[in-house]
Amino acid sequence: MKELPNKLNDKLQNLKVSEILSYFSNEYPDKVVFTTSMGAEDQVLTAEIAKTDKSIKIITLDTGRMFQETYELIQRTESKFKIKIKVYFPDNNEVEKMVNEKGINLFYESIENRKLCCNVRKIEPLKRALKENKIWINGLRRDQSTTRNKINLVEFDEVNNILKVNPLYKWTNEMVWDNIKNEKIPYNPLHDKNYPSIGCEPCTRPVEYGEDIRSGRWWWENPDTKECGLHKR
Repeated sequence: MKELPNKLNDKLQNLKVSEILSYFSNEYPDKVVFTTSMGAEDQVLTAEIAKTDKSIKIITLDTGRMFQETYELIQRTESKFKIKIKVYFPDNNEVEKMVNEKGINLFYESIENRKLCCNVRKIEPLKRALKENKIWINGLRRDQSTTRNKINLVEFDEVNNILKVNPLYKWTNEMVWDNIKNEKIPYNPLHDKNYPSIGCEPCTRPVEYGEDIRSGRWWWENPDTKECGLHKR
């Protein structure tokens, strides 16, 4: 697995998104999973999967602290594309333990606490979602943030022991929104209120003109630490 990314990057780098999805679906039948945060990039990929191959599993993580608009988008997306998005939840015992020991809004107190919360609410459920799969499709793009500007189409995720595929890695924000507009893809209305990147409600704020598109996530932290751990490099 670890040697595959370089070969696959050379082989697939000039293919269309639909062709990339078809390649992995054909090479790894029933072992491909797409994780969506219901963001703009993920909605583009969901639309492509709905058109290309509905055998690709689509999952999302409900941390328990999401925006109502995100929940509504899940339902609208399922209805629009006639698909089912499987929802994974954190372990209730772990959430209770964390909150009772650290407080309901522990993430504001320290980076350590914030990463603990992300681990309980996101990373552990993700491990269950990825288990038994070999290909992990993502909506990551290079121009999203300084922590993502060197991603490739195919990478090996050592944390989860899985091939990670980023079909939109070279796409710009403008390309994403042109696609959403042209294909009439449903999206989170919070994007129209200056929320370019949407996660948990208490950890997401609108951004100011000229700010990095992920500057509204964990805004109290240094930009170099602002990842929840799902995409640790």
